[in-house]
Amino acid sequence: MGLLPRSSGVGILPSVSDPLEAVYLRSGQPLPQLQTVGCLKVPQPFRDLLVHENDMTPTLEAFHGRRVSLRVLDRYQQESRLLRQVVLKLEGDGTPVEFGAIRIHLSLFRSQALQLILEEQVPLGTILNEENIRHISDHKEFFSVFSDAVVNRALDLTGAHQLFGRRNVIRDGQGRPLAEMTEILPPITGSSTR
Repeated sequence: MGLLPRSSGVGILPSVSDPLEAVYLRSGQPLPQLQTVGCLKVPQPFRDLLVHENDMTPTLEAFHGRRVSLRVLDRYQQESRLLRQVVLKLEGDGTPVEFGAIRIHLSLFRSQALQLILEEQVPLGTILNEENIRHISDHKEFFSVFSDAVVNRALDLTGAHQLFGRRNVIRDGQGRPLAEMTEILPPITGSSTR
């Protein structure tokens, strides 16, 4: 696997809402309030899915017992940065298992990985692992949020659900940010709703 040992003190983390806030600004929708939560306050089973040193894609695949595919809802590229609003869904029935926003620094990827990113068919976590790109998930922050129309549409929900997520930075072996992401999980059996 391409994971590096966790490093400490590499860089300063922007707001927990970045890059989700950028996606909402592009859509003209108000950003829902994200409430930061300590890792030990994230309830199960969300804690097992969010509080770890691994990539989300293989974690979700192990939890659901199926491969995960990518659906890009919106994209914006400025120079070598690609901002995407995405849903990860289970192969087979298309059940959404994550909604998120990701900013990818394209200039840090070699040609094969870059081509796969731009084809927008495969989640970044899968690309990193299959292309043997050494990386670390660094500086996580966790939050709760009540779903709004944007999140509900992406995750096939109705009503206001208390959801949990994280902000993460994926860094290469030199500490450079390959991607920043905000990841929100849908309700899981036994989770609370409002």
